[in-house]
Amino acid sequence: MFDMFRGMGQMAGLLKMLPRMQEEMAKYQQRLGQITAEGDAGAGLVKVKVNGRFEMISCTLSDEALKLNDREMLEDLIRAATNQAIEKVRAAAAEAAQAMATELGVPPGMNLPGLT
Repeated sequence: MFDMFRGMGQMAGLLKMLPRMQEEMAKYQQRLGQITAEGDAGAGLVKVKVNGRFEMISCTLSDEALKLNDREMLEDLIRAATNQAIEKVRAAAAEAAQAMATELGVPPGMNLPGLT
């Protein structure tokens, strides 16, 4: 029976933190837009830059890549470079989310909805 009251106290504590959580979430969303990561494939033949919102910012093809005249390989290199950049952004976003959670005093291992 007392467990129920303890849970209610925790919920009240979370509700009290809601304005601060909203403020931190807005800062987090802003930080996501500033995160960028670059992936490359084919020893630099293709370079792709992605932001924290998982939008491709740029895709650069080297002169050597264009001279290869191999469409299928070029498509594979673009895909590989993009996936590499996305993975780097995902890791940076997770770090930013963890920093925000720590700032809010969320215990390690507890996931906040929308951040995982």
